[in-house]
Amino acid sequence: MSMQKTVVMNDHHPIAWFSELQRREKNTFWACFGGWVLDAMDVQMFSFAIPAIVAVFAITNADAGLIGTATLLTSAFGGWFAGALSDRFGRVRTLQITIAWFAVFTFLCGFAQSYAQLFVFRALMGLGFGGEWAAGAVLLGEVIRAEHRGKAVGAMQSGWAIGWGIAALLATVLFSVFPQEIAWRALFWAGLTPALLIFFLRRFVDEPPVFIQARENLAASGARANFLEIFSPSILKTTILTCLLTTGAQGGYYAIATWLPTFLRAERKLTVLGTGGYLAVIIVGSFIGYLVSAWLNDRIGRRANFILYAACSIITVVAYTQIQIDDTMMLFLGFPLGFFASGIFSGMGPFLTELFPTRVRGSGQGFAYNFGRGVAAVNPFFVGLLSAHLSLGRSIGVFAILAYGILICAALLLPETRGRVLTADAR
Repeated sequence: MSMQKTVVMNDHHPIAWFSELQRREKNTFWACFGGWVLDAMDVQMFSFAIPAIVAVFAITNADAGLIGTATLLTSAFGGWFAGALSDRFGRVRTLQITIAWFAVFTFLCGFAQSYAQLFVFRALMGLGFGGEWAAGAVLLGEVIRAEHRGKAVGAMQSGWAIGWGIAALLATVLFSVFPQEIAWRALFWAGLTPALLIFFLRRFVDEPPVFIQARENLAASGARANFLEIFSPSILKTTILTCLLTTGAQGGYYAIATWLPTFLRAERKLTVLGTGGYLAVIIVGSFIGYLVSAWLNDRIGRRANFILYAACSIITVVAYTQIQIDDTMMLFLGFPLGFFASGIFSGMGPFLTELFPTRVRGSGQGFAYNFGRGVAAVNPFFVGLLSAHLSLGRSIGVFAILAYGILICAALLLPETRGRVLTADAR
């Protein structure tokens, strides 16, 4: 009863929760938050470098897009693998490895002498990109106490918008100072900086006590963490439903994010799309959406928050793609687009952490989240395929509504986990 009172009391204070964290919790939060910021920075760099890469290597936009798809697909495998590693060798150690991995391969992208080399470096970078979230989200979810888990893990997710903004700022500066033949390489060279975070992790962040106890329990019984246990009869339903949940969120996001610029330029004839102001509206909306969603996770519950954001994402997509509005309104609608389509991800970390047993939490969380990413990687292709028969706007709308509908169904079938205390035995 006392824990429930604490949850209700703190739910009414969107910011005060951070001051109540212990030093160990704060150190872990900043480490995971920083990792996600820098992960986003390295991932988003590519989008700003595409025009220069196309010119330097004399490739097509389709060739450049294939690099993005390959990165997304390898990130799915990286997430699955890192999740299993975190159960076997530890959350902190796996997080260190994934950060070093994506930082080094981003750096190497700047030395690529051909399209093939860049493709390989970027695909390898994706392994670390996917793995970093899998290790960081489960680490933070296990360290933060139950009443603040939704807010803390959700707030960590907001780091994506900050990393995106840093990448945009770096690109603006470098392409203003250097010719594009040098600027895109310097942009990737700056991607080595996340490796510095490893020193902070080594000094200030420890393994979660619940994970240490779970590993000791397994050792005492002569067993080891087994990735395949997430497909056992007792866990299979959770694994399937969480895969559907993440497929819906990421399928909707990539259907919108991949094709919306083309839709606005080709069908709405918007010139404002290419301005920094439009991008700023999206980024600010995303950042605030993450933070509000993080607070709502502990305020109204995981399932209700997913359903709310999914429903509002559908409404936003319909407004964008089906209703005739002027350019100014389209610019302003960038805020709710970023707010809902990005903010929905704040609930993923805490929800998945609470649904899987400690002994296979990394495996389950890494597999479920990145299964959704892997499926979402092909969603933009199907949107393009359907656009041969329908308008691009209607095609985006069809797949976005379908994806968010899947998410809502999965959320309704999964149990509410708000306030769940994690244990070393089961949950």
